[in-house]
Amino acid sequence: MSRATTTWTAILLIASLIASFFVLQHKEAAYPSTSMEDVLFMPSPQVVKRASIGYSGLLADIYWMRVVQYFGGKHQRGSMEYKALAPLLEIATTLDPHLVIAYEWGATFLDQPPPSGAGDDQAAVALIRKGIANNPNNWHLYVTLGFIQYESEHNYLAAAKTFEEGSKVPNANPSLKVMAAKMLTDAGSLDTALYLWGNIYEQATDKSLKQNALQHFESLKVDQQIAQLQALVDRFRQNAGHNPQSWSELVGARLLRATPLDPQGFPYVLSGGKVSVADPKSFPFRNEGKQ
Repeated sequence: MSRATTTWTAILLIASLIASFFVLQHKEAAYPSTSMEDVLFMPSPQVVKRASIGYSGLLADIYWMRVVQYFGGKHQRGSMEYKALAPLLEIATTLDPHLVIAYEWGATFLDQPPPSGAGDDQAAVALIRKGIANNPNNWHLYVTLGFIQYESEHNYLAAAKTFEEGSKVPNANPSLKVMAAKMLTDAGSLDTALYLWGNIYEQATDKSLKQNALQHFESLKVDQQIAQLQALVDRFRQNAGHNPQSWSELVGARLLRATPLDPQGFPYVLSGGKVSVADPKSFPFRNEGKQ
């Protein structure tokens, strides 16, 4: 194949991908129940890479846009399956091995349990390890991997090792050493999880990643606060012989100083002796069975 023919092939491939992107976007808007696995054509990453001929960066951006649109559409519909997510991310990161946001966000998309994500820990770990291999001096990727090992795999020793390795990267945030130490001492505790997600929130540069970290942090905070409040409600019932009808009764019994508020500033709900939040959807990453 001549150089001119190859170049035109690459240009036509890019044009077809751009056209497909907007056609599929329109198709999803018109037919929201359509399965993207049925309409999305995905050649292998190597085929796309060879055909790009100097346009791999542009193609990577197109595929990353497709990842975001695909995930967003699925998430909005509350889908429990994201079959095309890992293949799309593999293509995007093969086209541009230095597309760090695809590794960070892609691993988050893959790791979170349905319907918040694909619930595929193995795929998430594989993707972020690929990112570290291609970007060994990006300490943010070590943090992402450490969190997956901690939160999803409950492999605290592996998480400690990852945070320790990340702390050795040039210009790494000093908190990585603290994270590694916590993994080796009180890993698995709610206080440790709050500390880690708080650090992610402080360190994140992408606004969406920052918001995601904040949701995790606030969900954990709600778990902690509800457990504490429920203990006070139970103590009141033991002393008074009945469930409190309002928070003012606990304030009057000097068990509380004021009506307790959730992390978003809304009063906790007290009904039938049980504590809950006014809007559970505001805290999507709460542990099941605690509300």
